[in-house]
Amino acid sequence: MNELLTEKPVQAPVIRCAIYTRKSTEEGLDMDFNSLDAQRESAEAFIASQREQGWTVIPEHFDDGGFSGGNTERPALKRLVDAIEAGRVDCVVVYKVDRLSRSLLDFSKIMDTFDSYGVSFVSVTQQFNTTHSMGRLTLNILLSFAQFEREIIGERIRDKIAAQRRRGKWSGGTPVLGYDVDRSGPSPKLVVNGDERGIVRHIFELYLEKQALMPVAEELNRRGWHGKIWTTRRGIEKGGRPFDKCSVHKLLTNVLYVGKLRHKENVYEGEHDAIVDEEMFREVGELLRKNGRGHGNAMRDKYGACLKGLIYCSDCQKVMVHNNTRRGSKVYRYYTCLTVIKRGRKHCETPALPAADIESEVVDQIRCIASDDGLRREILSESLTRQKAEVEELELTKVQHGRQLKRAAEEIRTISLDNVGSISSDATARLADLHEKVSTFEYSIAETERALVAHHASAVSEAEVIRAMSNFDNVWHSLSSHEQREVMALLIERIDFDRSDGTIEIKLHATAIKSLAETATDDEGGESQ
Repeated sequence: MNELLTEKPVQAPVIRCAIYTRKSTEEGLDMDFNSLDAQRESAEAFIASQREQGWTVIPEHFDDGGFSGGNTERPALKRLVDAIEAGRVDCVVVYKVDRLSRSLLDFSKIMDTFDSYGVSFVSVTQQFNTTHSMGRLTLNILLSFAQFEREIIGERIRDKIAAQRRRGKWSGGTPVLGYDVDRSGPSPKLVVNGDERGIVRHIFELYLEKQALMPVAEELNRRGWHGKIWTTRRGIEKGGRPFDKCSVHKLLTNVLYVGKLRHKENVYEGEHDAIVDEEMFREVGELLRKNGRGHGNAMRDKYGACLKGLIYCSDCQKVMVHNNTRRGSKVYRYYTCLTVIKRGRKHCETPALPAADIESEVVDQIRCIASDDGLRREILSESLTRQKAEVEELELTKVQHGRQLKRAAEEIRTISLDNVGSISSDATARLADLHEKVSTFEYSIAETERALVAHHASAVSEAEVIRAMSNFDNVWHSLSSHEQREVMALLIERIDFDRSDGTIEIKLHATAIKSLAETATDDEGGESQ
């Protein structure tokens, strides 16, 4: 009877604890006792202090050595999540909160996973236990300040890059012909390459002599000269491309050659030696501006050129540029492949096309489309097929750029966190390149999203194709040359000229078909009133 009245002690439920450890770099991991071991030892000691509460360590190790906390792409973390989903873990223990994640967004997602499986989270040094509301609140506040600190670090790094350039220090980028990068000192600096200095000076002299970019590029390639060749830190050789008009123009306008540095819109005196004197640089710049005045301005073309920017060479896939020559009082217009203009006739055999003839041929083909039911249906089918392919390509591009953006942002976070308080010049140069990549990828993703919206809104029907094309011949001859060019740019996506058989292939814009159809509908409505 006495035995029945004696209360048995209630045994605490077993809480299976998984210890997660992480280190951003692989440095020191080969030591007998490294940072991961130290984190695990502290966690084991804490779990041992909770033995009376039923806490016990599971034998499986979850150690991520050499992985950033700015993302969740970590093998041990994935194994930990798998163990939680399999029901083998009741509590996750870490040395510090940032060992699990340095991103508030990622941490929130991880905590959602923990909550859905009833798993608690404990930080040894910060005494957090997410089974309590106060612990969760404090944890979110801490991570918010950690994220704010990373943003402040990023601002300090950008300010340091700007300050370096104001002081004339080279802060990274692609090496240019005439200079090498000396990394032997406390910060990298540009030093003149004795062999390449003469080449750079001669390029400036050649331009003053020939007064045109194309003859200079042809002469440089004839001599076997090429762009800068350099080796990356990974031992990969880059550069060495042949010269063309663009690369010659870029070289002739680079302020590095007069001992200066450019940062955004500002130019500062550099600490490196000049290769070209300022008088020659100024003279070349004035000649470039004189020769280039008005180029690229659509209003400058007074001879029509309604296919400007639309017709392409099938041989080299370059646009064919509109140009003209005068013989006496008569003007002859042509479309010439850009490769021929930039690199010379020997690099592309596509002949110059008489502009009036090719323009007339394009207009005739559009007339045929407008009057032929079968061709209209074919245009509709091709438009829908091409639109689907373009949407798929845009979606893929968006995903790829998103991954590249994520990798660049992760590397920025890793470098920033590993250089708090002091940052080397090499790290500063790398960060400058990474910030530029992030801006490029963000812009590219935004542009891709806008293009996707436009594609989804541009689906056309056969009725819209009929309305768009039937009104074409009625208005074409009443338009000015400038208006004809605008219509062609709106209607045509691309024209390919095939040199082998002298034919052209026209691809129409689906968005243009829809807008022209709407315009035709508006015109009909206006006439009926």
